[in-house]
Amino acid sequence: MNFPRLRFPIKTKLTVATLIPLAIAILICWMAGVFILSAKVAAQAQEKVRYDLSVAREAYLNELTRLYDAVKLSASFGRTGETVAAGDLRALEATLAPVRKSEHLDILAAVDASGKVIFRANNTRQFGDDKLRNQFVARALKGELVSGTTIIPTSELMLEGEALVRQAHVQVAGTKADPSPPAPLNGAMFLFTAAPVRDQAGNVLGALYGGVMLNNNRKLVDKIKAVVYEGAKSNGRDVGNATIFQGGVRIATNVPNSDGRRATGTKLSAPVYERVLLKGAKWVGRAFVVNDWYLTAYEPILSLQGVPIGALYVGMLESHYSAVKTDMAVLLSFVLLLSGLTGVSMSAFLGKKLAQPIKELELLTRRVAAGERDVKSSIDSRDEIGDLAERFNDMSRSLGERENSIIELNRNLEEKVQQRTAELEDKNRLLVQTREELLRVEKLAAIGELAAGVAHEINNPMAIIRGNTELLQLTIDEGAPNREEVDTIFQQVKRVERIVSNLLKFARREQMEHGSVRLNELLHEIVGQIGHQVSLEKIEVIELYAEDMAVVEGDGDQLRQVFTNLILNAVQAMPQGGVLGIRSAPVGSGDHYEVKISDTGVGIALENLRQVFNPFYTTKSNGTGLGLSVSYGIIREHGGCIDVESIPGQGSSFTVLLPCER
Repeated sequence: MNFPRLRFPIKTKLTVATLIPLAIAILICWMAGVFILSAKVAAQAQEKVRYDLSVAREAYLNELTRLYDAVKLSASFGRTGETVAAGDLRALEATLAPVRKSEHLDILAAVDASGKVIFRANNTRQFGDDKLRNQFVARALKGELVSGTTIIPTSELMLEGEALVRQAHVQVAGTKADPSPPAPLNGAMFLFTAAPVRDQAGNVLGALYGGVMLNNNRKLVDKIKAVVYEGAKSNGRDVGNATIFQGGVRIATNVPNSDGRRATGTKLSAPVYERVLLKGAKWVGRAFVVNDWYLTAYEPILSLQGVPIGALYVGMLESHYSAVKTDMAVLLSFVLLLSGLTGVSMSAFLGKKLAQPIKELELLTRRVAAGERDVKSSIDSRDEIGDLAERFNDMSRSLGERENSIIELNRNLEEKVQQRTAELEDKNRLLVQTREELLRVEKLAAIGELAAGVAHEINNPMAIIRGNTELLQLTIDEGAPNREEVDTIFQQVKRVERIVSNLLKFARREQMEHGSVRLNELLHEIVGQIGHQVSLEKIEVIELYAEDMAVVEGDGDQLRQVFTNLILNAVQAMPQGGVLGIRSAPVGSGDHYEVKISDTGVGIALENLRQVFNPFYTTKSNGTGLGLSVSYGIIREHGGCIDVESIPGQGSSFTVLLPCER
């Protein structure tokens, strides 16, 4: 039995056709909106906690700056130098005790020039012990003002007072993975500063050192929390908190335990411990802290030697941001639902309005589809439907003409696309090459201008220093006690002048004087003279020159400078001795000559190999980093090139390629 096909009015179809895309669009918008809002909120939360860590670090550094200022001012205040030099305990007590009390310092003491403690403001009965093993004090006695974070062992903390030992005690909590009784912390973490005490002439008479203990320092972590989160709360709980770790143990924190007390003594999680304390990197991410999920940020606290000894932490409750995401999702859903209802109403109205003229246009399009041309519409409506009818008439008139044009365009389109693509690829390659060369030229030009300016400004004062140093040498006898220091100054002045000379050579390329240069004779002459500059006692020199006399066009003095520098570098790369090889040979059809200088020295590391020709790059303690850069420029000006090959531990080989004389 055949059932008749159901027929739907065009109004219904238009309404349904409008609602389906609207519903899909609303669904996609809802899903995309929820996803984007969640991602944005998560990104903003991560950025917020990263910023909070920066603010916490500034608060931590402000506390260190306060300690730094207190110790520095105490060391330079009034007659502190005289009292330290005289060992006047009463005067020291009158000076240091008020400072310790007013600045809330846990430690404040004075040592003499030999490093012996002469007074402790926090433990006046204990003195006379040696503090030279303390790097802060040792550097202060050398004239430095040193500040940072350190861990003072319990044995040394006992000398500062038993009260500090009791304050430093932190009961380390056990974990499920390690239920055995944990070992107590050895010592305490301090903000520490040491400053030299000088007399009026600037001589170091001793030093002052002071410290603020971080163990159980609730005041500091509460200050960090107040600065970062300003007392914000969510459902009666603090939104954020802060912690200072010694190693992997919380020694000062306002993170609550399950019973509401501070979680002092609990341990850092293993992933965070590995990244922050073992690798010395920051951690920013979601983490389970004590008994809840937080958006956290950790960064290592470094010792004076740059070794991670603890960590600084800030974190925000994840539930706070989860509630924000839920509220935003509900609001978005309400807006989209309201938009959907409005769309349904509008679709029904527009469907009815548009049904009739669209049906007429549909009939006309059937005629056009059947092959009929010059079909015209009689719809007279002053709206988009009327415009559509006019455009239909225009389309019908031009359809035949455009069909032929489209066929022709399609025939040539693929060929033109391929041609334009090939041209674009060629231009892109040329653009990349030009950009790389331009960047190098701009970099060298900028460095050259800077080098010329620096060399010019240094030359004049250095000439005065050298002249006065020579006058001192004339006025001081050879056996005088200060003669050695004056000679040292003179030698260092000569070294600075040599550096300035290299800077000027790099900044202002000398004009090349063209001439004929015999490479084999030049290389042999350099080898004969190089022994006057460095010792060749343990060096075996092998010279292999082509029988054909190599003659190139260029500046002999500049080429001498290049090859002398390469040979000197090769010899200096073999401090324990080795083989120095110098070879020349024609290349290709004989229009170029190649000079290869090789050694069996220490070689060049792979990461340094691409930088050896960069200006000011050097691995020598007394080098300027300009020799190879200048040599590179000279060879390029001669129309040649220079390259390097090296195997660490086996040696290096520099190859210079020069065009022969025309």
